[in-house]
Amino acid sequence: MNIKAQIPNLFTMLNLFCGCVALVMVSDYKFDFAFYFVSLGIFFDFFDGFFARKFNVAGPLGVQLDSLADMVTSGVVPGYLMFTLLKGFIIDLSFWGFYPFLGFVITLGACYRLAKFNIDERQSDNFIGLPTPANCLFIMSIPFFLEVPSNGIIVGNNIKIALIVISFLSAYIMNAEIPLFSLKFKNFSFAKYKLQIFFLAISAAMLFFLQILAVPMIIILYVLLSVINNMVKKKVTI
Repeated sequence: MNIKAQIPNLFTMLNLFCGCVALVMVSDYKFDFAFYFVSLGIFFDFFDGFFARKFNVAGPLGVQLDSLADMVTSGVVPGYLMFTLLKGFIIDLSFWGFYPFLGFVITLGACYRLAKFNIDERQSDNFIGLPTPANCLFIMSIPFFLEVPSNGIIVGNNIKIALIVISFLSAYIMNAEIPLFSLKFKNFSFAKYKLQIFFLAISAAMLFFLQILAVPMIIILYVLLSVINNMVKKKVTI
């Protein structure tokens, strides 16, 4: 057995394990720990690709494992979190009580996004639509803005409507035909990666001052900068 070839897969499995633990944390209303385990899973997700490229062992098995692990950590977990926030203490299975299940629209959007990513040759250097890990971090940070008791959920009706809207926007933005700049650095050229460096510097400052509360702002900034960058490029080419 080629040990080097299994190192990226090990990191992928650690990503999946973190996603499974995060699911348990959400079910226990421990949203802070769920956020931390999802973040750790995304960290492992970054390094499975890093080591696959470094050891030149990238292959179809690793691609499939990576997508399956991401489906849990960045697809099922945020969908289940949104479902949990929407349902409160008791699930009413009447017609109107079915709406908490709309939170799983996030999971459906992530699934479609991951499948499309595997066959879309345009996304080798840049992303088309918001990557599932970034979307996941956005969703997982929502409880930090809500007053959530340690033994359950109390969310007002206006907040629930906002959460449903966020769920559908989340599924849309992951699959929208919006080019987003990649954060993969192939060299250390400041001129080539000045946008990425600017974004990372602003993000680091926001994290330093606002900590977890900065996460959704960073995701929104990422999308906005990408849209502005696309508009500038379009004007230059005209």
